[in-house]
Amino acid sequence: MSFLLQIEELLKEVTLKEKKKKKIDAFLHEINKCFVCHVCSQLTDQAWLSEDVKVPFLQVPFHVKGRFRFMPPAELKVVGSYLLGTSVRPDINVDIAVTMPREIFQDKDNLNQRYHRKRALYLSHIAQHLSKEKLFGSVKFAYMNSNHLKPILLLRPQGKDEKIVTVRLHACLNSDLFKPSRFYPSKNNVRTAWFMEQSSPKEGTPPTPHYNNSILCDTVMLSHLHFLSNAATDFPGMKDGLALLKVWLNQRQLSKGLGCFSGFLVSMLVAYLLMKRKIVKMMSGYQVLRSALQFLSTTDLSVTGISLAKDADPSLPVLDDFHQAFEVVFVDPSGLVNLCADMTASKYHQVQFEAKRSMEILDDRMVDVSLCWWGTLQGTCKKMQLLNELMDRGGNYVAAALPFVVSLLARGLSQRAQLVAHSLPQIPEWPIDAEPPKHKDVGPLTFGLLFVPEFAASILEKGPQADHPEALEFRTFWGEKSELRRFQDGSICEAVVWEASTACQKRLIPEQIIRHLLKLHADIPESSICYTGALEGRENESLSGFVAPESPWDNMVFFAVLSFGLTVHKLTKPSVLEGLGGVGGLGEGIHISKRFLHPVLSCWVAVLFQVFPPIPMKPIYSFHNRSKHFLLPSEEKPCPAYITPLKIVCHMEGSGQWPQDKGAIKRIKAAFHLQLAELLQQQHQLVCRPAVTHTDVYKDGYIFRLQVAYHREPLILKEVVTPEGMLKYQDTEESRQLELETLHLPYLTSSLHGLQQQHPVFGSTSRLAKRWISAQLLSDSISEECVDLLVAFLFLHPAPFTPPSSPQVGFLRFLNLLATFDWKNNPLIVNLNTGLTGEQAVGRRAAFVAARARLPVMFLATPKDQWSSMWTRERPSAQILQRLVLLALESLRALEEQLMDPLSDQDVKMVFRPPLDFYDVLIHLNPNQIPRLLESVDRPVKSVSRGVVKNSSAMNILFPVVDYDPVQLYLQELRNAFDDLALFFYDKHGGEVIAVLWKPLSFQPQPFKVSNMRGRKVTTLNNELVCVPNVEAILEDFEILGEGLVKSVEARTEKWTI
Repeated sequence: MSFLLQIEELLKEVTLKEKKKKKIDAFLHEINKCFVCHVCSQLTDQAWLSEDVKVPFLQVPFHVKGRFRFMPPAELKVVGSYLLGTSVRPDINVDIAVTMPREIFQDKDNLNQRYHRKRALYLSHIAQHLSKEKLFGSVKFAYMNSNHLKPILLLRPQGKDEKIVTVRLHACLNSDLFKPSRFYPSKNNVRTAWFMEQSSPKEGTPPTPHYNNSILCDTVMLSHLHFLSNAATDFPGMKDGLALLKVWLNQRQLSKGLGCFSGFLVSMLVAYLLMKRKIVKMMSGYQVLRSALQFLSTTDLSVTGISLAKDADPSLPVLDDFHQAFEVVFVDPSGLVNLCADMTASKYHQVQFEAKRSMEILDDRMVDVSLCWWGTLQGTCKKMQLLNELMDRGGNYVAAALPFVVSLLARGLSQRAQLVAHSLPQIPEWPIDAEPPKHKDVGPLTFGLLFVPEFAASILEKGPQADHPEALEFRTFWGEKSELRRFQDGSICEAVVWEASTACQKRLIPEQIIRHLLKLHADIPESSICYTGALEGRENESLSGFVAPESPWDNMVFFAVLSFGLTVHKLTKPSVLEGLGGVGGLGEGIHISKRFLHPVLSCWVAVLFQVFPPIPMKPIYSFHNRSKHFLLPSEEKPCPAYITPLKIVCHMEGSGQWPQDKGAIKRIKAAFHLQLAELLQQQHQLVCRPAVTHTDVYKDGYIFRLQVAYHREPLILKEVVTPEGMLKYQDTEESRQLELETLHLPYLTSSLHGLQQQHPVFGSTSRLAKRWISAQLLSDSISEECVDLLVAFLFLHPAPFTPPSSPQVGFLRFLNLLATFDWKNNPLIVNLNTGLTGEQAVGRRAAFVAARARLPVMFLATPKDQWSSMWTRERPSAQILQRLVLLALESLRALEEQLMDPLSDQDVKMVFRPPLDFYDVLIHLNPNQIPRLLESVDRPVKSVSRGVVKNSSAMNILFPVVDYDPVQLYLQELRNAFDDLALFFYDKHGGEVIAVLWKPLSFQPQPFKVSNMRGRKVTTLNNELVCVPNVEAILEDFEILGEGLVKSVEARTEKWTI
């Protein structure tokens, strides 16, 4: 049964039935006839009361001025939840406001409990009279919410209907009887001399805010009824929501007692949310419940109170006045009454805590791990000696064993999991002619574990010292896995060490713990346990990029970073820096800026976010053609392995000796690249290959691409001279690209590195997301930096969840973000390094709405890029974003189905296999000419040699083929030639198919012009010459351009006609 259906059933169960409502209405009608009789006496003269009735008030001190006389009520009015239709079973209470006539009061009855005592005597007289009526089965007193100042009278009907309803009589007074100013929180209404029974008054009158509030509450009962009635009009969801909230409060025992969070209080809270438009009248009861819990979990009324008063009189007390008098502040519509006057801050914090927990449960549809097992638990009951529990459960061994299994898992994972939750599947209904379901038919038990990221992957369970009494208990719990170990501090302790070497294996340590403990203590075999705790899989079935199994990912990153550090060390040696001084005649004053060196050179962090880390390679000479000191691909051999260059950006110090001409700066930079190569070769024997825009350096099997940058160059590239001879600055494509690469990209990489330090699974999640994007043939349609920012958003702004603690949860949330975020109407604000304040974020959203038509379809705002969304300025297009949303939605659905059904075939790679029926033409490629074939989703069983071997320490080698991917070159040629006719899509990580999608407008006949003839042919339409796409020739050109690379071209003619 779905959660919403369960809510519907709950509402049916707690809602008052119409038949009983009619009985209650009849009972209330009879009560209205019973109020008669008159009494007059002094307040202290209570002889008129019979011995069978006592005053429901602690009259200490007893003596007080004033006279009391009873007169029939001015008005009887049903108030509260019954009239609003929000009463919940099983305890149905009907509140009646008995308005005492103003004639019974005197001018100073607000002082010294005179009002409260008259109120109590008034109820006593009613009780004495009604106790003689046969209409009532019982007449009793009670304190309203355990407040001894507020006694009430409880009436119940006679006979079998006694448990149907309890009528609560509240004595109250007219709102205009006393001046409201007498009851401000700072006022005193209980004189110290009277209370202490002293003859002379003492100096000073401390305020009595709670006393004052108790009187004010009786003046606003009817106005509160009208306020709630207006709020509930045309709002059926409010009634259902209040019923759910009352059940929630009752279950947590928060709705009864002094200072409780009563049903009336939560009703006023919902009305406040409605007034503030945090909820609307179209919402369902479940949405009202969620909105109220969300508000409670995020709003501390003990610090920042709230008020229902719309246009408050300036003379009325303000919220600060209430905060000085009360711990928790929630002011009613009159601006006078604190609805939370009796509540302590501790009690409210308890309500907050419960609300937060409830929101976590409601939102936690994707926990970090799903643990399921099936089979028999009868052996578990025997193993754990649960005979008494089994008898108590009527033989239901599942219910009997469940609490003990949960306790076992919670203890075994105590340091690793902050939450161990379980769900018991619902037993479906069965026909009357069938046997009832057996205990084993309940299906698998499912447990969800919410991990603590810092400890979840720890390989060590450290126990007590060997000579401590707890050591025996530790050994008993862990069994044969426990062993004595000596630690660095010299202690010898019991410990359990789990086998794991790579990061992926460490994330699966909880599985080892669970399997071991369930087998040891519950006698559940491993074959009956299904653990779906890591999308990355096991046994080298890596989903996060399908990395080559021979080299664990974290080890590859370590060696790449180590080599990078050595290269930077050599680059920054004084001999190299001094050798650059005279380049281009600039003098001795220009060097690599140490101010920029470390943050910019931290670009190695980008390795962490690459789907495939670089692998050290040494080329096989016989596999290549030679050209002096370089190697070239051979036409007779398969394409060489793809070698990724790692970029190092070197910022040069500013100096007046730099030229101010853009062409001259480029030449100076080229000279620097040549000089860098020469110096590194001469002084450090590194193999280098200089170029105009960079210098490639071979070190330890890696290729580092050194790129010199001058901080003023982007500004100089923006210079434009107008026809009038004036100099102005405007962005150009070249300046934007250079600024992106040399300024914004290093900053972004540095920020992401900090995020990786805080959340270790950020990098893994980002790689999964990028691999999925590429697998959908869309890697050229959305930048990797954009994907990094989308993933960063999940960790920086995880609400209402906690930050992902495993890559698969992060990946699922990434898909959910793509599929559900309102890209059209909202910017995605990624607050890197908390660089934006709340006000700035609000301003950014407002500016986005105003300028929406001019902004990219996917708008990402960061503290350093609030207005342009530089990473999505050119891509994705609206069509690509729509495609992404659809693919994410379907992938999310498929993954959730698999993860929630452990008995099904677990093939999570299915979401990484793109649907090809969407495309018009498929260009199949020759696998031998795909340099990154081993990175494909479904890696080939057999692979060909790619002309490289694992790195050796040899120094004098020929420079390998770098950054060479013929498929990308072929794609560029296709786009240059046919960009006006088609879109081309490809998985750069070893894809074997290029998918082609015709542009719809390209097939519309064009007027015959020479400029329109590229890729088209001439035909006749309505006796006029027009140009239409020459599809046969285009498909032939696809093969000609890709000769040797293209294996075949498949035309999906069922989708279009030639």
